[in-house]
Amino acid sequence: MRLTKSTDIALRIAMRLAVTDGTEDAAPTTREVADAVGVPYTHAAKVVSRLQHLGVVEARRGRGGGLTLTSAGRTGSVGRLVRELEGAGDVVGCEDEPPCPLRGACRLRGALRAAQEAFFAALDPITVEELTGPPTGPVLLSLGARPGS
Repeated sequence: MRLTKSTDIALRIAMRLAVTDGTEDAAPTTREVADAVGVPYTHAAKVVSRLQHLGVVEARRGRGGGLTLTSAGRTGSVGRLVRELEGAGDVVGCEDEPPCPLRGACRLRGALRAAQEAFFAALDPITVEELTGPPTGPVLLSLGARPGS
């Protein structure tokens, strides 16, 4: 199974925000986070909006504003987050155009759905906070560091 680029970016942004909370750079902007995780600003802005909608990220505008990871974002299940970001779609497009001629009698679709759920279930006990322990946390902090910091 391969995650969408959007989900990949969302996880990287959440991890970056998890390590910046409590530091002098506690509320980076979307642009700063995009630069730090190596993604275009426009993509990061869309992902941040989605993470806000899911209650994972809080964004404040204006002077002293920026992005922070909510407690739900910090301690919530990575499996749940990935499920939300990826949606409930099938791994394969059985109903695409043209639809698969085997779809009425196929056992592969069920097997792939079970494998997909096993993938998510493996992520269920993991939190974003756990993903940012050493050696990952220090590397995340070094990404996109401001000159002189």
